[in-house]
Amino acid sequence: QVQLVESGGGSVQAGGSLRLSCVASGYTYSTACMGWFRQAPGKEREGVATIDSAGRTTYADSVKGRFTISKDNAKNTLYLHMNSLKPEDTAMYYCAADPGGLCLFGYWGQGTQVTVSS
Repeated sequence: QVQLVESGGGSVQAGGSLRLSCVASGYTYSTACMGWFRQAPGKEREGVATIDSAGRTTYADSVKGRFTISKDNAKNTLYLHMNSLKPEDTAMYYCAADPGGLCLFGYWGQGTQVTVSS
């Protein structure tokens, strides 16, 4: 049974930093594709960043240069390091997994709230 548990959200001022974590279980973590998504009130969910089993990463244009996705296979943990946060980064952030490694995400965490004030 795949489980994803996010943590690390909170409230920060613009320009601040946060690190989100997602602990995964129930599948072979090292071969999976993992990702972070976010959804702001009244908006559609959008992709933030992905990382595949080879460590290749993708980022949304809106976060390039500010956010970094990484993973620790030994700890089955996915991270999102967020720097230079802006009010428009305010959203619920979700961890997602594709154990098959194709980045077709079918498993989701419960989300962690990030609020950035100006």
